[in-house]
Amino acid sequence: MKFGKVALAVALVAGTSVVASAQDAGTVVYGNDDAPVGTITSNVDGIVTLDTGSYKVPLPADLLAEREIGWTANTTKADLNAMMAADEAEAEAKMDAALIVGAEVMSADGMPAGKIHLVDKDLDQYILMRDDGIITLKREFFAFGENDVLMVRITEEQIAANVTEVPEGAVIQTAGSASDGTSGG
Repeated sequence: MKFGKVALAVALVAGTSVVASAQDAGTVVYGNDDAPVGTITSNVDGIVTLDTGSYKVPLPADLLAEREIGWTANTTKADLNAMMAADEAEAEAKMDAALIVGAEVMSADGMPAGKIHLVDKDLDQYILMRDDGIITLKREFFAFGENDVLMVRITEEQIAANVTEVPEGAVIQTAGSASDGTSGG
């Protein structure tokens, strides 16, 4: 999710607002159409998390204004959900493009984790090859770190503890690729 993109979109239509500082969890926020946009779930360090029912949207608290109806954002629920859906789709596409055979991956603590050796999207299996063996991970373990470096959300120590040694000459495949000789996706 691109926090800056959503905040900018809301700010562009916000105009002048009263600085919001007292939005508590449970407070309903209304849109510029006077319909509820969502409910505040937290307000930490000037960032309000707004639950639209579909997404949890982080917004700078000062983008909300207090009007006679209550706390408001100069947007609609549909617009916020559409922005979040677009950001989500963009992030998924970026991850799809990165999770390919041969991609180098770093650990959460900045150490080389290995290279992607096999991808089976149907089974949600991504096999990393390392000098000491392989480790199979699900997509949810991958993220982008600093400078958009592909990384796994576990440390080198955790990876090393879960590596499976591969005998020389062994064929590495997923259960899906074993049945038909192909990898999904």
